[in-house]
Amino acid sequence: MKKKIISATPKIKISLLTLFVFCMMSVVKTVNAQAPDKVKNVILVHGAFADGSGWEEVYNILTKKGYNVTIVQNPCSSLEDDVAATNKALERQDGPSILVGHSWGGTVITQAGLSPKVVRLVYINAFVPEVGETAGQLASSEPAAKEAGALLPDENGWLWYPKDKFHMGFAGDISKQKSDFMYDSQVPITAKCFSTPVTVAAWKTKPSYAVVSTGDKSLNPIIERRMYKRAGSIVTEINASHVVYISQPKKIASVIEAAARGTGL
Repeated sequence: MKKKIISATPKIKISLLTLFVFCMMSVVKTVNAQAPDKVKNVILVHGAFADGSGWEEVYNILTKKGYNVTIVQNPCSSLEDDVAATNKALERQDGPSILVGHSWGGTVITQAGLSPKVVRLVYINAFVPEVGETAGQLASSEPAAKEAGALLPDENGWLWYPKDKFHMGFAGDISKQKSDFMYDSQVPITAKCFSTPVTVAAWKTKPSYAVVSTGDKSLNPIIERRMYKRAGSIVTEINASHVVYISQPKKIASVIEAAARGTGL
């Protein structure tokens, strides 16, 4: 009597297929676990001689994509006051947040960025001080451009950007009409702000992204590159003036979105 021989090949194939599917599912789970979640909260912090309205186009781009955007109105009266204003904005957030600072705003987010709600930082033509450093020390570490205005405090200790230098020194790539409006609506800053050292440096523990405007006449790009290198920031260079967030909002929004995703550019 002949014995019926049953091939084991189909079972082996099925077992191998099952093992392959299981391995692929494990890989996908691992990748998803490692990929950072997209952050939806973005806080924008303006610098000196401007106010929060300059972020309007960046705000429009980000909110249309579903981001929750908050704009801080810095009093620019002291580092402590500006950090307090930023902390109030952070308190309103419902989860992880991206903190964005322009110019003097970089000093503010360096101090305020220690908040557990802040997961990443974005510096735009901004100061990135080390603990114990001041914005004034950093600003004077390289020669100023001839277009930059001399900042002399008035009798009350407030600094104003001079009118004859404002367009070319501060906002050279926007229209003269818009620049004149910015001059007349500028928020002055106290000399005290530039002489107050930070006591913490959030960039030491939080990943950072940064923008250098190659045509910046208010803060020497050499200084910016040096600070960003020290902080280990992911850097984007743009041919623009100090107010690149106004003249090229799409590019700035792209950098902020990369920070929100936690990815390279």
